[in-house]
Amino acid sequence: MKLVTGNDLPTGDVIWWTGSGWSRHVEDAADAGDHAEAIARAEEASRRVNVPYVIEGVATPEGPRSAHIKDRIRALGPTVRPDLTLKPADPTAGNWVI
Repeated sequence: MKLVTGNDLPTGDVIWWTGSGWSRHVEDAADAGDHAEAIARAEEASRRVNVPYVIEGVATPEGPRSAHIKDRIRALGPTVRPDLTLKPADPTAGNWVI
C-alpha cells in the first residue's frame, strides 16, 4: 500500500491523500498505488500541499496506517513535552548576538 503525505500549506499540519483531496487523519488515506508519485507531483505543482512524498502503508481494521514508526510519530504531530522543547537563550549568559 502506498500513501501520499505532506504538509498543509497554511498550517504545516501533516495531511494525507484521500483519493479526492487531503485529510488530517491517516485513517482517511487512500492507497495511491502505482500513481502515488504522480499524485504527489501534481498536488505539489497545484500548491495544495507542501513537500508531498510517498510512504509504505499497511491496512488495519481501523484504516490505513504508515508502516514505519517515524511516519507514525510524524502523524501524531509536535511533542508537547516541556523537557524536549528548545530553551530560549539567556541574554545574561552572553550566548546571543545583536
